[in-house]
Amino acid sequence: MKLPISILTPIILILFISTPTQAQAPAPAFLPPSPAPAPAPHYVNLTDLLSVAGPFSIFLNYVVQTKIIDTFQNQANNTDQGLTLFVPKNSAFTSLKQTTFSNLTDDQLKSLLLYHGFPKYYSLAEFKNLSALNPVSTFAGGEYTVNLTYDMGTVRVASKWSNPNITSSVYSTRPVAVYEVNKVLLPMQLFSADPPLAPAPAPAPESKPSDLAPKSSPSGSSPKSIDSTNSAHVISTSYMLLWVLLGGIMFML
Repeated sequence: MKLPISILTPIILILFISTPTQAQAPAPAFLPPSPAPAPAPHYVNLTDLLSVAGPFSIFLNYVVQTKIIDTFQNQANNTDQGLTLFVPKNSAFTSLKQTTFSNLTDDQLKSLLLYHGFPKYYSLAEFKNLSALNPVSTFAGGEYTVNLTYDMGTVRVASKWSNPNITSSVYSTRPVAVYEVNKVLLPMQLFSADPPLAPAPAPAPESKPSDLAPKSSPSGSSPKSIDSTNSAHVISTSYMLLWVLLGGIMFML
């Protein structure tokens, strides 16, 4: 049986309208991942570092007493530039005469200590390019400069009266670099002449032959060996006299 068109058409329209539209949702836009935040710089306690390394106790005592350690510490951990230190070992200080530093004023001593640092972090490899910019300003500022030389990995830090070389990299991780040097930096702004060296230690006294000879026995006494020889000689002489006497008696008989 055929349905009349007048009935079929409304049915088709109803079915078409009632069918849900399968519309596709638009794909989400691609967003690149956000970069990870940069790690915070590692905090370095300079007092602890210089206490266990070295021996740097003389330099450490100076920077602590003058509070220059606070200046270095702030530069190391609270600035973007960082810090580079040239720390003389104890033998570098003891090689100089004791009055070398005792004659400095408080401000001059602070300038001397600041002279041993750069207000920026430098790795050993960076000294090669930095040496082309000589003279290089130090933490002391102004005319307190040094001249750097880089030769096959050996770095020298020259001041007016000393030309030390870096003998060891104690610590070098941005933002702090600490290098051991074998001499104290001596700027001409503080020393008008080359500071004298400490006097060499006196050599140990040499032993004289008389000191090595055996000591004589006290007066009135003789060594045991001599006593034994004398005793044997007396006994031998007594026997000889006895034989002579016996021989004389026999001859008389």
